[in-house]
Amino acid sequence: MSEAPTATGRVVALWRYPVKSMLGEELNSSYVTERGLAGDRAYAVVDQKTGKVASAKNPRKWGRLFDFRSVFIDPSQLVESIPPVRIILPDGTHIFSDHEGIDYTLSNVLGQEVRLMRAQLDKPSYEEYWPDIDGLAQREKVTDENMPPRTFFDIAVIHLLTTSTIDRLRELYPEGRFEVRRFRPNIVLELTSGEKDFIENRWIGKRLTIGEDIVLRVTGPCTRCVMTTLPQGDLPKDLNILRTIAKYNQVIAGIYASVHRHGTIRRGDLLRVEE
Repeated sequence: MSEAPTATGRVVALWRYPVKSMLGEELNSSYVTERGLAGDRAYAVVDQKTGKVASAKNPRKWGRLFDFRSVFIDPSQLVESIPPVRIILPDGTHIFSDHEGIDYTLSNVLGQEVRLMRAQLDKPSYEEYWPDIDGLAQREKVTDENMPPRTFFDIAVIHLLTTSTIDRLRELYPEGRFEVRRFRPNIVLELTSGEKDFIENRWIGKRLTIGEDIVLRVTGPCTRCVMTTLPQGDLPKDLNILRTIAKYNQVIAGIYASVHRHGTIRRGDLLRVEE
């Protein structure tokens, strides 16, 4: 009889981003469905002229989205239905998604005609700017990128990152401020080994069991983009953040996963990595 896999780490942070490309909210726990953490990327700002989802991946057009924050006002409803979201504007004032003037207010602050939408578009897409950095698939271009139907996710519903990767990047570029905020993961994991390495690279195709309920399947690596370099809060703009990831790990930091068993995830839950 084979031995059960031992715990290899624990959850140290959980993040949800109710409105795509706005700053999100840190959680102590969340229900997880086949669409990821309940309420994650439930809303997005959509350009009225082009019909494309506004994304800070095209910072020349939408970089100001990082000056906004979104939080849910009634998390208790998240499992059954998505409640209204509260948006904190750059000047600190609040507005709610169910307010009749929400589109006018967002358009006025952003200087472009937009509307706030739920994830219901059949063919959502966004624009992505690729800076001039060695190792990127494109350089000094803006490309059109498709998203999974009726979602506002770029690729997958769950994004995980280990503190091992963050610590390794800090060693490689000590002048840079490598903080979780730059990478916008849903789940941050700390390994019991304390290893400083891009350990997630070894998990592609494997199963992750977290706590008593959650089972994820790692579907692929998370290729990083210009968003990691953008200023937010007290973090400065720094293109060398992305250059370091490109130089030392093929532009990869973190992993994507699909959800194979639903349930509640909590900070402190143990992680087991299985074949």
